[in-house]
Amino acid sequence: MPALELGGMTLGLREGVIALITLVAIYIVFVLLRMLRLRHRAPPAEPAPPLAQMAAPPPASDEADDNWAQASEELADEVLRSALEQEIAQMRDEVDAIRGELAALRADMQQELAHLRASQTVSPIYGDAMQLAVSGYDPAAIAERCGIARAEADLVVALAKSQER
Repeated sequence: MPALELGGMTLGLREGVIALITLVAIYIVFVLLRMLRLRHRAPPAEPAPPLAQMAAPPPASDEADDNWAQASEELADEVLRSALEQEIAQMRDEVDAIRGELAALRADMQQELAHLRASQTVSPIYGDAMQLAVSGYDPAAIAERCGIARAEADLVVALAKSQER
């Protein structure tokens, strides 16, 4: 077990873990004290005015008030419209991604269905050979892997090709 020798004192893994736990506990106490200090601090005497009130010019007349209200409504409508357009664009991107995933899943399912059909229409003895033929192996490789004659492998490949059409 690794140990550190310092001034005649041996520090091992156990002492290191204890020191680390002590440091974490001290840090937690420090953070809690700071949080308590923030909680007991007095709130500001007067709250700051909202940004909209600071940006608003002092009303000069009724006509200026009407123009200001109309401009603020148009600005709010434009902000809402742009936010909705962004959300719609994001949703369209997500739908396109889902469509791509669905197309990939459909292709995988069709390939699995072809494998199942191939294995169901062939004798159980030739099931592996049929799956290899559907996967695109040549007759020589099928004959070698499945332990069948080359002529039988040729027939299995021909059967697989006829079922794909």
